[in-house]
Amino acid sequence: MQPDNFPIVDHRVYTIALRKMPEFLDIFDRLGLPVLVETLGNPLGMYVSYVGPLNQFIHQWGYVSLADYEERCRRRDSHEGFKPYLAATEKLIVAQENRLIRRVELKAMPRR
Repeated sequence: MQPDNFPIVDHRVYTIALRKMPEFLDIFDRLGLPVLVETLGNPLGMYVSYVGPLNQFIHQWGYVSLADYEERCRRRDSHEGFKPYLAATEKLIVAQENRLIRRVELKAMPRR
């Protein structure tokens, strides 16, 4: 699905311990991402901070509704592979911020 098909976006920001970003990204790539793609679908994007607050990893996932978000989160949380990822990153994540944001349509917005 294209990003435009998702009116709700889960925007997550993880602050990673100083000098631990490479370790976190390796664990996320090996243990977290396979589970997340299986249970949540493909992400809309993944980013690391470049200017502003540093040591932040950001990912976004799109949903068609709040019910869709809740169902896919239940699948993620109950997946047997998710707990090892959580345990492996426990000491690397300093803070987590989570926002559900809604797409807004404006008349002057260019259409794709």
